[in-house]
Amino acid sequence: MLHTQRSYGGSCVAPHHLAASAGRDVLKQGGNAVEAMVAAAAAIAVVYPHMNALGGDGFWLIHEPGKTPVAIDACGPAAGLASADFYAGETQIPERGPKAALTMAGTIGGWHEALNVASAWGKQLPLTTLLADAIHHAEAGISVTQSQEALTAKHVERLSQSPGFSDSLLLNGQVPREGERLRQPRLAATLKRLAEAGLDDFYRGELAASMAKDLEAVGSPLRLVDFHDYRAQRVTPLEVTLQDATLYNLPAPTQGMASLMILGIYERLKAAEPNGFDHLHGLIEATKRAFILRDQNVTDPRRVPTPLQELLSEESISAEAAKVDPQHALPWPHEPAPGDTIWMGTVDSEGRSVSFIQSIYWEFGSGVVLSESGVLWQNRGISFSLNPNDLRGLAPGRKPFHTLNPALAKFNDGRTMVYGTMGGEGQPQTQAAIFSRYALHGMPLQQAITAPRWLLGRTWGETSTNLKLEARFDDALVAALGSAGHDVEVLPEAFSDTMGHAGGIVHHPDGLIESAHDPRSNGGAASI
Repeated sequence: MLHTQRSYGGSCVAPHHLAASAGRDVLKQGGNAVEAMVAAAAAIAVVYPHMNALGGDGFWLIHEPGKTPVAIDACGPAAGLASADFYAGETQIPERGPKAALTMAGTIGGWHEALNVASAWGKQLPLTTLLADAIHHAEAGISVTQSQEALTAKHVERLSQSPGFSDSLLLNGQVPREGERLRQPRLAATLKRLAEAGLDDFYRGELAASMAKDLEAVGSPLRLVDFHDYRAQRVTPLEVTLQDATLYNLPAPTQGMASLMILGIYERLKAAEPNGFDHLHGLIEATKRAFILRDQNVTDPRRVPTPLQELLSEESISAEAAKVDPQHALPWPHEPAPGDTIWMGTVDSEGRSVSFIQSIYWEFGSGVVLSESGVLWQNRGISFSLNPNDLRGLAPGRKPFHTLNPALAKFNDGRTMVYGTMGGEGQPQTQAAIFSRYALHGMPLQQAITAPRWLLGRTWGETSTNLKLEARFDDALVAALGSAGHDVEVLPEAFSDTMGHAGGIVHHPDGLIESAHDPRSNGGAASI
């Protein structure tokens, strides 16, 4: 995919084409960017079950022209019973199964709060309209994607031990093959219930009671009181000012600080041309500086040692940039953070825009699918340490560290850009690649996403922490990076899933909307 889509009526970008279509169709019916995103978020939870689900978390950046972006933290905290005592006898929190399902699911609360933000924009479409596509796909069945087949096969031995997984996400006990039809009737009924009773039913209605009962029955520490106590929160976004734009991202418990810092550092090291040694080396070394500070500071918002906005000050970023050696790599590795996620963006005809991310952490999360509701539950809480005194120590009510971080940029010339990706450690790096190529080096949006990418660290369940490059990079560049001290691995694929599924939308002051999606995904940019 080499050509940026252009339109004036609105656009939705998603890593699965049916989610992009769901958002676009809401825009066609007069819906706004938030309503389009709720439709896309519901659809993607059905058609991309290995990457996200209703039982996961979400984060929003919502921008209305002329106003400061609104950020929504829809991250669920640890259950009231989720203490070190609950895991007595365990050396760490189990990665799959009921004990991995220890944090509240926040994403539906995020949809609810985002619709509250948009309520000031005029008449709203009913939930029955917003959730219609998701309900249809759950009832009629989805066509299994290649990535769903591959990741199911990779983890089926472990996941099939989680309650409900085999009944819901296998076909006759077998891994579903690419193109086979997978129906999710219980999930369809749950979505219908949300459409009719309202989204708050997930936390304080019949659905909440059902899910709490099922979670307790299988051995999760979550209880009905955890549902009743949860509400998504509007929070102040972090920001960093570059020469030509102000960038926004989410505060703790996300790694948004790292995404902003990488670009702040890189602007001070800026290469003359994109995609050469100075560009890649500069961004990779900026990533290392940002990740070191991230791991020292990002945790539950109430326990952050240093205010994250202070780390994004002119003085702090300049000091970090001064530590980068322009010719030699900082020794690595570093403790990686895995994660699997989806990013989506919407822009409506009024220029209102949304950058949104939704996740269940690892592929298929905890693997637990609740028997009555058909909801797949996340395993985000496994990022906690069982030592409550650690920076990310487990305690009831604490929020887990999140790799999720949706990005938004406001340019001085009036453009607005929403962009992002899935991919754990790769999220800040891919954001930096896309933004630097488009905004700092003048590449067209689609080419900025399509061009070969890199990853320092781990994603998609891999254990290596080296520097991975797609096969399309020039041999001379690969050699130069190796000579500088980077531990380089060239992947066999020209377009690798390891690099995540990215997208972006730019709204211009005259109303032009540019949209681009990742050829590495099953996605699309659906515009009107």
